Amino acid sequence: MRTVVSIIMLSGALMACTSEAEKITFDGQFYRTDLDDLDERHKFQVTASPVSASLLGAKEAARYEATVFCVNEYGSSAIDWVIGPDDADETLPIANDTLTLQGACPL
Repeated sequence: MRTVVSIIMLSGALMACTSEAEKITFDGQFYRTDLDDLDERHKFQVTASPVSASLLGAKEAARYEATVFCVNEYGSSAIDWVIGPDDADETLPIANDTLTLQGACPL
Protein backbone atom coordinates (compact mmCIF):
# COMPACT_ATOMS: atom_id res chain seq x y z
CA MET A 1 0.00 0.00 0.00
CA ARG A 2 2.83 2.35 0.87
CA THR A 3 4.39 1.80 -2.56
CA VAL A 4 1.11 2.59 -4.31
CA VAL A 5 0.75 5.86 -2.40
CA SER A 6 4.35 6.78 -3.22
CA ILE A 7 3.82 6.09 -6.91
CA ILE A 8 0.63 8.17 -6.98
CA MET A 9 2.36 11.08 -5.23
CA LEU A 10 5.34 10.90 -7.58
CA SER A 11 3.07 10.77 -10.63
CA GLY A 12 1.20 13.85 -9.42
CA ALA A 13 4.44 15.73 -8.85
CA LEU A 14 5.71 14.85 -12.32
CA MET A 15 2.44 15.94 -13.94
CA ALA A 16 2.63 19.29 -12.14
CA CYS A 17 6.20 19.82 -13.36
CA THR A 18 5.28 18.91 -16.92
CA SER A 19 2.31 21.27 -17.07
CA GLU A 20 4.40 24.15 -15.68
CA ALA A 21 7.17 23.48 -18.21
CA GLU A 22 4.68 23.49 -21.08
CA LYS A 23 3.28 26.93 -20.24
CA ILE A 24 4.33 29.64 -22.66
CA THR A 25 4.68 33.32 -21.85
CA PHE A 26 3.82 36.14 -24.22
CA ASP A 27 5.36 39.54 -23.59
CA GLY A 28 6.59 38.08 -20.29
CA GLN A 29 3.11 37.09 -19.04
CA PHE A 30 0.93 33.98 -18.88
CA TYR A 31 -2.54 34.19 -20.46
CA ARG A 32 -5.68 32.13 -20.17
CA THR A 33 -6.88 31.23 -23.65
CA ASP A 34 -9.96 29.45 -24.91
CA LEU A 35 -10.92 28.49 -28.44
CA ASP A 36 -14.45 27.57 -29.53
CA ASP A 37 -15.60 26.22 -32.87
CA LEU A 38 -18.33 28.35 -34.41
CA ASP A 39 -21.18 27.10 -36.63
CA GLU A 40 -18.87 25.76 -39.29
CA ARG A 41 -16.09 23.58 -37.91
CA HIS A 42 -13.19 25.49 -39.50
CA LYS A 43 -14.39 28.82 -38.05
CA PHE A 44 -13.43 29.70 -34.50
CA GLN A 45 -13.46 32.31 -31.78
CA VAL A 46 -10.48 32.61 -29.47
CA THR A 47 -10.16 34.58 -26.23
CA ALA A 48 -7.16 35.62 -24.18
CA SER A 49 -6.99 37.25 -20.77
CA PRO A 50 -5.96 39.23 -18.82
CA VAL A 51 -5.51 41.99 -21.39
CA SER A 52 -4.48 44.33 -18.57
CA ALA A 53 -1.18 42.42 -18.30
CA SER A 54 -0.29 43.34 -21.90
CA LEU A 55 -2.44 43.81 -24.98
CA LEU A 56 0.47 42.67 -27.16
CA GLY A 57 0.84 39.53 -25.09
CA ALA A 58 -2.89 38.79 -25.21
CA LYS A 59 -2.93 39.20 -29.00
CA GLU A 60 0.03 36.85 -29.41
CA ALA A 61 -1.42 34.28 -26.98
CA ALA A 62 -4.67 34.26 -28.98
CA ARG A 63 -2.75 33.99 -32.27
CA TYR A 64 -0.76 31.05 -30.87
CA GLU A 65 -3.89 29.22 -29.69
CA ALA A 66 -5.54 29.71 -33.09
CA THR A 67 -2.42 28.55 -34.94
CA VAL A 68 -2.19 25.39 -32.83
CA PHE A 69 -5.87 24.70 -33.57
CA CYS A 70 -5.48 25.12 -37.33
CA VAL A 71 -2.30 23.01 -37.46
CA ASN A 72 -3.82 20.22 -35.37
CA GLU A 73 -7.18 20.17 -37.16
CA TYR A 74 -6.27 21.11 -40.74
CA GLY A 75 -2.51 20.68 -41.05
CA SER A 76 -1.77 24.33 -41.83
CA SER A 77 -0.85 27.41 -39.82
CA ALA A 78 -2.72 29.67 -42.25
CA ILE A 79 -5.56 31.67 -40.71
CA ASP A 80 -8.12 33.94 -42.35
CA TRP A 81 -8.85 36.48 -39.60
CA VAL A 82 -12.23 38.22 -39.36
CA ILE A 83 -11.10 40.08 -36.25
CA GLY A 84 -7.41 39.39 -35.82
CA PRO A 85 -4.34 40.24 -33.80
CA ASP A 86 -2.97 42.49 -36.55
CA ASP A 87 -6.03 44.77 -36.52
CA ALA A 88 -5.65 48.23 -34.98
CA ASP A 89 -5.57 48.01 -31.18
CA GLU A 90 -8.44 50.49 -30.77
CA THR A 91 -10.75 48.32 -32.93
CA LEU A 92 -10.20 45.06 -31.03
CA PRO A 93 -13.12 43.77 -28.95
CA ILE A 94 -12.07 43.77 -25.29
CA ALA A 95 -14.57 43.17 -22.50
CA ASN A 96 -14.02 42.15 -18.88
CA ASP A 97 -10.23 42.16 -19.40
CA THR A 98 -10.65 39.58 -22.21
CA LEU A 99 -9.68 39.92 -25.87
CA THR A 100 -11.91 38.08 -28.37
CA LEU A 101 -10.74 37.31 -31.91
CA GLN A 102 -12.44 35.42 -34.75
CA GLY A 103 -11.09 33.60 -37.74
CA ALA A 104 -11.12 30.50 -39.88
CA CYS A 105 -8.67 27.84 -40.93
CA PRO A 106 -8.69 27.84 -44.75
CA LEU A 107 -9.96 24.54 -46.12
